[in-house]
Amino acid sequence: PGRTPQEIETLVIELRKAHTTWGPEKLLEVLSRRHPEVPLPARSTTAAILKREGLIEKPRVRRNHRHPGQPFVEAHEPNDLWTADYKGEFKTLDGRYCYPLTIADQESRYLIASEGLLSTRGRWARPVFEKVFHENGLPKAILTDNGPPFAVWNAICGLSALGVWWIQLGIRHYRIEPGKPQQNGRHERMHRTMKAEATRPPGANLRSQRKKLDAFRYEFNEVRPHQALGNKMPAEVWRPSARPYPRKTPKPEYAAHHEKRRVTSVGHIRFKGRMFFLSSNLLGETVALEEIDDGIWSIYYYDVLVARMDERTGEVIS
Repeated sequence: PGRTPQEIETLVIELRKAHTTWGPEKLLEVLSRRHPEVPLPARSTTAAILKREGLIEKPRVRRNHRHPGQPFVEAHEPNDLWTADYKGEFKTLDGRYCYPLTIADQESRYLIASEGLLSTRGRWARPVFEKVFHENGLPKAILTDNGPPFAVWNAICGLSALGVWWIQLGIRHYRIEPGKPQQNGRHERMHRTMKAEATRPPGANLRSQRKKLDAFRYEFNEVRPHQALGNKMPAEVWRPSARPYPRKTPKPEYAAHHEKRRVTSVGHIRFKGRMFFLSSNLLGETVALEEIDDGIWSIYYYDVLVARMDERTGEVIS
């Protein structure tokens, strides 16, 4: 007499088959929203139903698994910090490589973009960020890893063309420590879910794969409840930024006591009769120098300290 009615079991089973990575708590949360009039079973009963139907597999033991810990940069409100990364690479069924670029809001978990690209080069990534900035405004900061197109290993401060553009827009760029993806743990966790639900199996071609990524983004934001958000959906927590994308990039403003220098077409500045290399991504831009010790100068681009320079040795240190 205490058995769960068959029609309720059917609801649980059908929803689980449609969302194979959802556990009992997420299934019950969604069902309670869709069918508020139906008395749903307990979590343990739901798990037993799934196990009986062969819909729960025994979890594989992960070696050296650790909790990702606290975020590398704290966020307290939506748009305080966005995170961006590529979900590796994989081949679509026509044999072409796909590089999914994902952008998410740290506080709300809202997946702002999941775009399948043909390369990790900046010329492919910038249009995605431009579209996102136009539609959603600007964040205060963006957190990435140290790979392309976010950083250049042989440039001061790792400045890439993308990073230079973000500085111009007043966006702080933070990068995790090399080899420590756990410092962007929330984004990495989202990637694991995306891999399971949107890339296995991959799409027939890039266009098909982009549709799968779009569908995953909708479900992640609008359908899937998140325990960390009190079982709310990210779309219920996130809101667009109040900082609009400017029509014209603002020019840097430097203090009167700063020494101003224009970066040459090969990435150098001339100072006291010597040439100092900064970055080819700054060509044509104006930087400011401030002496902080005898012969030691801080180099600023906009309000960001990008390097220190020793005029005696010619050394420039990020």
